[in-house]
Amino acid sequence: MCEFFVKADPISYEQRSRTVRIHGVLTSLRLENMVWDILAEMAEMAEEEACTTNVLIARFHDEITARRGEVPNFASFLRVTCMRYLRRQQMAGERVAQPLAAVRPLALPRARSA
Repeated sequence: MCEFFVKADPISYEQRSRTVRIHGVLTSLRLENMVWDILAEMAEMAEEEACTTNVLIARFHDEITARRGEVPNFASFLRVTCMRYLRRQQMAGERVAQPLAAVRPLALPRARSA
């Protein structure tokens, strides 16, 4: 199982800083390339036509601060948001692909005894 993850292209987890304008204030965010890619995908999937990644990030910032107050680590919030988005996509795909009764828990390989 680990081999699949270890073979990931290093560029996907390389971090890149981008400047985002939130309420007229320029903010620098340092996120992994894969996170930036997922945020861009989420912006494309947004209901409004002209949603950019920056607009989506500003909206996330507005909504989380309205609900929770100031967020101490907004970059981590964005990473978790991307993971939750991927999980939601996966769960939706599983529901379409198979009936609920056919879904079985993931069986992990047993540890080998020495």
